Amino acid sequence: MKLSTRVGLAVGCTVPLLVLASGWLLLHLVARDLRGAGAEHLRQRATAIAPDARALLRASANGRPRVADVRERQLFSAALDVGVRVEGAGASFSGGPQPGASARLPGPGGGPVTVRDGARTWQVLARPVRAGSARGTLWVFAPDTASRAQVRLVRRRVVLTALLAAPLSGLLAWGVAGGASAPLRRLTRRTAGLDPRVSGDRLGQERTGVTEVDELAATLRTVLARYDEQAARTAEALDTARSFSSAAAHELRTPLMSMGTNLDILGFPGLPDGDRDEVLTDLRLEHARLLGLLVMLRELGRGDLVEAETFAPVDLADVADAAVAEARRRDRAAGIALDAEPGLSVHGWEPGLRLLLDNLLANALAHGRDTTGAARVQVSAHRFGNDAVLAVTDRGPGIPPEARQRVFERFRRGPDSTGSGLGLTLVAQQAALHRGSVGVADGPDGTGTRFEVRLPLGGPGRPGRRDWLIGTAEHGVTAGTNRSQGFPKEAS
Repeated sequence: MKLSTRVGLAVGCTVPLLVLASGWLLLHLVARDLRGAGAEHLRQRATAIAPDARALLRASANGRPRVADVRERQLFSAALDVGVRVEGAGASFSGGPQPGASARLPGPGGGPVTVRDGARTWQVLARPVRAGSARGTLWVFAPDTASRAQVRLVRRRVVLTALLAAPLSGLLAWGVAGGASAPLRRLTRRTAGLDPRVSGDRLGQERTGVTEVDELAATLRTVLARYDEQAARTAEALDTARSFSSAAAHELRTPLMSMGTNLDILGFPGLPDGDRDEVLTDLRLEHARLLGLLVMLRELGRGDLVEAETFAPVDLADVADAAVAEARRRDRAAGIALDAEPGLSVHGWEPGLRLLLDNLLANALAHGRDTTGAARVQVSAHRFGNDAVLAVTDRGPGIPPEARQRVFERFRRGPDSTGSGLGLTLVAQQAALHRGSVGVADGPDGTGTRFEVRLPLGGPGRPGRRDWLIGTAEHGVTAGTNRSQGFPKEAS
């Protein structure tokens, strides 16, 4: 059933009930007013004819019948439109409309009383009358017919009004509701053709002037936007899964083939012990490389799938302290110094920030050793303007300026590296995810390498770039890196 029809029926049923209720109240008020007006009229007539009643009783008590006849005619003439009855000691005078002798009349001293005489009702007012030694009672009568007729007239008009109000109010409400629901019908037509699965069309920002319809349209836009976001994230997740499998297959092929070759060599009969030991060493290295590659690919995939809900305030000093403690535990001979500003907090993903520092420290320990083979690493975390700056500086041979951008490319490894080629890629991914930047420069005295990560203190409203595995598969290493990340060549 249409909304306009529902409104029309509801109003068509409600308005007659309201009319009847109002009419019932009106009837009671009219009846009370009519009774009050009749009572006041009786009081006025009783006051006006009281002297004639006293004169009549006095003439009757003194035995003057001729005078009594004159006084009686004067009494009835003064009564006008009401009935009168005067009773005294041994005398009774009555005239005008009044109930029969069998009707029980009220005693004097009270207000007007309703008396029933068969099918008729009367309003009766009794007053005591004294004329010298003569005592009696004056009754004034008025028929209740006029007031009852007026009440019946009002009742008929109320019922007629209720009968007319039902269809008229229903039709009027149906028309008004139909006009008022026109924006809702237009919204229905606009949304009926929207299929978010096959079309990118969405609701516009048109205002209808009807608050409820505009709120409903805004809710629909929000729902569609969330659907689009979730659909996009689902597509990204699928692309990430495909890219993960593609990248893993591509990178695992070479070490697996090498391991297969070494296993074949181990199967040769009479293989010298020296060659066997060399093959086993190669197998261990390839196994470690495969394990590291899988771990890095998993972490890269986690970064691509992270959601905004996981972001929260993170104390960089605590993260840096935990990362340095873990690095010292892994390499007890390394000299790792930490200078972190207390209370330096950013809005971010804590596991990702820890991964960023872990990989910078692992890179410094692996490639930042000096000529004596010692590893001396300086880690700092400080506020600089509106950014938090994380820096990891080593004393190694450094990175040539022309190679500083390429170190962040996926699967980029040096000639002597046994890593996965994804450690610094994970650093760049986490910096971009937090809408920050990462740069490479020389050490403070021109020796070694300084990796510097800048993160906004205000924090990102939502995660930044999350297509590092997809970029690997679709855009290539260099293009994927340069599209979203710039790496300064000079120190900040």
